[in-house]
Amino acid sequence: MNQDKIMKRRMIAAIVLLIITFIALVIFIALYVDESRRVQETYRRQYATELRHVNEELNIYLDAEGDFDYHYTRITVYMANAGSYAFLIDDFTQRQIVINEISTCLIKYPEQMKTKLKELQQAVTDILAELDKGYDEAKELYESINLKGY
Repeated sequence: MNQDKIMKRRMIAAIVLLIITFIALVIFIALYVDESRRVQETYRRQYATELRHVNEELNIYLDAEGDFDYHYTRITVYMANAGSYAFLIDDFTQRQIVINEISTCLIKYPEQMKTKLKELQQAVTDILAELDKGYDEAKELYESINLKGY
């Protein structure tokens, strides 16, 4: 008789422990999903900020204000930063490729890119307006570069 009571208590304790563990697991999963969402929002916000910096520097460069090499370098750096944040955003692979291609062209082919900064500005403006055609414009810009050129 005493053995039955001990077994019942152990079984009840095991069930209670299982329920508490399950609730803790559900809470942990919910917190993880929420934090992942917040981190992704931060990455998207930083990505947009870097593209706004690119747009501002393009405006300065195209308005012929100041040191051109300095502003071109800043454009290149901001575009590379945008590519870094694009890498961190989930389900952003195709767009990331386009941003990285533009960044690579800015670094490797500055003479060609300097003649196409107006098109880049339009593409970045459309991307900031969350229009898919901005990425298409950027891709066309990348494809128009002579990759075997200077």
